[in-house]
Amino acid sequence: MGIEIERKFLVTGEGWRDAAHAVVPMAQGYINDAAAMDSGAQKASVRVRIQGEAAYLNLKSRELGHTRQEFDYPIPVDDARALLALCVGGLVDKRRHLVRQGNHLWEVDEFLGENAGLVVAEIELDHADEAFERPAWLGEEVTDDVRYYNLALAAHPYSRWPR
Repeated sequence: MGIEIERKFLVTGEGWRDAAHAVVPMAQGYINDAAAMDSGAQKASVRVRIQGEAAYLNLKSRELGHTRQEFDYPIPVDDARALLALCVGGLVDKRRHLVRQGNHLWEVDEFLGENAGLVVAEIELDHADEAFERPAWLGEEVTDDVRYYNLALAAHPYSRWPR
């Protein structure tokens, strides 16, 4: 079992674009929905993701904050395509830009489709109180705001949020 310690931030400006050393297209969906998680009927999200030329089945415990249990398994891309057709809610399409800053790797997700306009940066840490460099393009922290979880974005896309 893996433990994920991740913090999530909104992104301001475009400075991260020139710093990105790789871009990976992603499409993902969820076998279960946000309502099942919110009601407590299920305690983990079940995600299918096609990431470039690879595919994964991922289970992540539903816990508010920066630390969760995470299980990630490679699967055949054809299986992932079949599973994406079974997903509830919408699919989440995004481009993940990889940005090295100091000793850490930032994953800057530029959302597409119904979540277009949203850009979120995530950093995975080795421990919860680990220090890290804050790039100039880093905005407000949204780690504890469930609206920014991909499971929530599949059910309630950014384009439908009240402005």
